[in-house]
Amino acid sequence: MKELWTEKYRPSTLNGYVFRDDDQKRQVQSWIDSKSIPHLLFSGEPGTGKTTLAKILINELGVDEYDVKEINASRETGIDDVRNVVTGFVSTMPFGEFKVVLLDEADYMSKNAQASLRSLMEEHHATARFILTCNYPRKIIPALHSRCEGFHIEKIDQTEFTARVAQILITEEVDFELDILDNYVKATYPDLRSCIKKCQTNSIDGTLHNLHKSDSSSYKFAAVELFKQGNIKEARQHILSNVQSDAEIEGMYRWLYNNLDLFGTTDEEKDQAILAIRTGLVNHAIVADPEINLSATLVELTTLT
Repeated sequence: MKELWTEKYRPSTLNGYVFRDDDQKRQVQSWIDSKSIPHLLFSGEPGTGKTTLAKILINELGVDEYDVKEINASRETGIDDVRNVVTGFVSTMPFGEFKVVLLDEADYMSKNAQASLRSLMEEHHATARFILTCNYPRKIIPALHSRCEGFHIEKIDQTEFTARVAQILITEEVDFELDILDNYVKATYPDLRSCIKKCQTNSIDGTLHNLHKSDSSSYKFAAVELFKQGNIKEARQHILSNVQSDAEIEGMYRWLYNNLDLFGTTDEEKDQAILAIRTGLVNHAIVADPEINLSATLVELTTLT
């Protein structure tokens, strides 16, 4: 079986990780130098390197593999999962200096489950550290924000994003047309992991092909083609007709915010796009969800530009 490119090209050392902020790099290096970390909350867009940075930290700190527990919190969301899985792990003594609990996508955890982490962080602070990753920091309860050092990971710009994917294709000896690669970039940006994964899946006989229609995100690929042709209204209608559930709406609008160039290159065209996106978000069912803070959502989306 072929090795997954997302793992094959995942950096494992600090030197291989590209920081967007030099201050953040110095901060991470200081943790490595001191051989210790606080509880951490990594936030940022999907596929921007949150989990990768967490694993680099664990590796650089030399944490024993038996002292590391990785949990995908989007699958184990309830308070019973925390009690059964996490409590049992942190309650035993570490082989090394401390244990590390890596909770991916912690924003999917219920508020009760998040609240239970608070007491675990306090009770086991001498022998355990928690690293939480999330896409939406506003969904993390204040008690965890106050106990973790926040660390927001910015998305890389589209030029560097494209260059990274292109370099992987070249290394793997895959031929590609720049226009097809551009479609992959625009359909997935800023999720580098997703772009690399889709490029591998659709690299057949040494050539990168168009995204297969059976792919769940193929509607974005088709919409990009419509945007490029100048059919903006048709592209918007195509996107909205293919959104499967209310849960996907926010992600769809975040994607549009991240790719304003699809609507045009002038400031006026981008301003009109932002207005249309914000209006669409307000008009959709997401506003009826009592768990959604609409004002915070709009602020989060606006900062993406």
